[in-house]
Amino acid sequence: MSSIAVPSAGLAPRRAWLTDLPVLLVAVVWGASYLAAKDITTTRTVTAVLVLRFGLVVPVLVAAGLRGLRALTAAQWRGAGLLGLVLSGIFLLETYGVVHTSATNAGLIISLTMIFTPLAEAAVTGVRPPRAFLAAAALSVAGVVLLTQGGGFTAPSAGDLLMLLAALARTAHVLCMARVKALRDADPLSLTTVQLGGAVAVFAVLAALPGAGPAPWTVAAGFGVREWSGLLFLSVFCTLCAFFVQMWAVRRTSPSRVSLLLGTEPLWAAAAGIALGGERLGVLGLLGAVLVLAGTSWGRRSVV
Repeated sequence: MSSIAVPSAGLAPRRAWLTDLPVLLVAVVWGASYLAAKDITTTRTVTAVLVLRFGLVVPVLVAAGLRGLRALTAAQWRGAGLLGLVLSGIFLLETYGVVHTSATNAGLIISLTMIFTPLAEAAVTGVRPPRAFLAAAALSVAGVVLLTQGGGFTAPSAGDLLMLLAALARTAHVLCMARVKALRDADPLSLTTVQLGGAVAVFAVLAALPGAGPAPWTVAAGFGVREWSGLLFLSVFCTLCAFFVQMWAVRRTSPSRVSLLLGTEPLWAAAAGIALGGERLGVLGLLGAVLVLAGTSWGRRSVV
């Protein structure tokens, strides 16, 4: 997700709090999204649910940003379309991952993106990251090892590995957004709309393949109140509202402040999984969760 860098100086404490609270709520709903996705999705309905989730959102984004879409150049359309392919891979990995692991593990493992991204950027630019960041990265990796071994030292689950791949894919997405020159001046709303539209197209094609499972409309017809509530939560609050809150907040504060608040997402994922999903970490898992949160927080601060 692109952000617009604006200065944050001069915000009164009360105004800062009024801006921070909606962003913090976005982190909360994003944390809860792993449990919601796990609740309404099975291995056979992943692509169908993704079509439904983002198919509800894209028309609203198109209507809200039609003028910006018309202003995009051909190069910007191509760049955003390419990012849409990467984005589709991220959501597929995350959704299949959360089906095969706990919501707590999913939210904490995906937070490694905050560690992987500076490491990947350093590899590309040849600039060595600070020692403090490397120590924070090691702490986070140790935390993930413990987190996935809460019941004793065994091979990580398929879901854990998929979430790890999703974190790497998120890293690739961030680097692509930063390095594709045509996208640097693009309108964030238009860029996001094209990316999500491209991702929905990929999901629709996959859902139509033989043996891909039930069609989206078949899945929707079988949903009850609980499933529709979960789907609308993912579509409206975790996607549509979350995007507009970020757009609103980043113009009133700074991208760094918004990023810091959104960085609490794994904490809320763990809280939702334990409090609402009845998940248990065990002693090793709890220690791992603490190390992941501490490492990602330390690492984020050391590269600001």
